[in-house]
Amino acid sequence: MGAEGQIKSQEARRFRSSVIYTVLIVAAAAAFGSGIWVVKGRRSGFEFFAGYLVEQSLSVDNLFVFLMVFNYFQVPLECQGRVLTWGIIGAVLMRGVMITIGVAAIQRFRSVILIFAAILLVSAVKLFFESDEPQDLSQNVVMKFSKFCTGAVDEYDGEKFITVVNNRRRATPLLLCLVCIELSDFVFAVDSIPAVIGVSQDALVVYSSNLFAIMGLRSLYTLVAKAVEDLAYLRPAVALVLCFISIKMLLEFFHYEIPIHLSLLVVALLLAGGIVLSLFFKNTDKKDREPADNNLSMSSSPIMASRGSDSRLNQRRSSATVTQGQGIGEDLV
Repeated sequence: MGAEGQIKSQEARRFRSSVIYTVLIVAAAAAFGSGIWVVKGRRSGFEFFAGYLVEQSLSVDNLFVFLMVFNYFQVPLECQGRVLTWGIIGAVLMRGVMITIGVAAIQRFRSVILIFAAILLVSAVKLFFESDEPQDLSQNVVMKFSKFCTGAVDEYDGEKFITVVNNRRRATPLLLCLVCIELSDFVFAVDSIPAVIGVSQDALVVYSSNLFAIMGLRSLYTLVAKAVEDLAYLRPAVALVLCFISIKMLLEFFHYEIPIHLSLLVVALLLAGGIVLSLFFKNTDKKDREPADNNLSMSSSPIMASRGSDSRLNQRRSSATVTQGQGIGEDLV
């Protein structure tokens, strides 16, 4: 119980620190957006906040993929922070290049707007019809390419990305995991950058909104990992946001402009609606299950309950014995 309590205490502290850091990042983004509003005007301020909301919502979907990759590689909890940190650094640099190219392309070739709008529509359709079931990552193209590039060994070496085997430097599974996350982020950036450019074509606004959303990824990962089952309607909400921005870009191409404050309102309402629906149906399902659980417990006889309790107690004792044996074995080694 002592070790179990210590683990729970560490998880609680980690969760608290993630909440605090996320709040600080959001506050910093709000302060920066207010600064843009004052310096560059009301329109740029609205564009920043709309871009930040869009990028943050798309980042949540990105984090679901990170969670799957970590589970696939069975990355130790203490190593996940290192992978996320380097992944975020790579994402900041990569998106800076992609945003610069994207904004320059739209300013030079107006028809690029149609390409970006098509990308967003395809992404929205994929989000609507994509299955929520866990994917077999062993057959994923990104995974196969990463394995081919790194030639990683099968065993971890602490938090090292590179290890030495038979006097040769080899990649560890941690580096393979990092490569997969970077490639996954590149794939997501192909969706998210056109989405933010659809809101604003000011390079500073686009990059800064991306930067603040990415900076919060590490702490947000801890929160999303806890709430992954509770946000069932967030993905359809994000798909609707992508549809809206795609339509907005098409209208702008034909010189019909949707006011930026209206765009911000629509994006905020869609995302808030997805979160509220998720929480509402989660609570409804929980209430529906409670009467069934109560009826089941009332119909059980005291003797059977006692037997079940004894069985669980024996299982815990057996599990504790195995754990102690493993601990002793490790001490001997």
